Amino acid sequence: MAGNGIFEITDANFDQDVLKSDQPVLVDFWATWCGPCRAIAPIVDELAREYHHNSATPMRYGVRGIPTLLVFKGGQVQEQIVGYVPKETIQKALDKHVG
Repeated sequence: MAGNGIFEITDANFDQDVLKSDQPVLVDFWATWCGPCRAIAPIVDELAREYHHNSATPMRYGVRGIPTLLVFKGGQVQEQIVGYVPKETIQKALDKHVG
């Protein structure tokens, strides 16, 4: 995966990832030597970021700011951490529920 909702599609995974996808898939056929391909690449990247956004799940869990970390256990949110925190804070939240 290249990130931002962009995946590398090959002959081996085309059928599964494109043809059998339950979501619409935009496939960009390109080459490094192709000027128009390089020109459209930033537009494809921007659209991938825009369309990759999922809003239902954050709304479901009341996420209003990012970064937000949720610790799930037994299918339920046990801890919520909002904003930048040091590694130790995250470890303490996890340690409460591990084991």
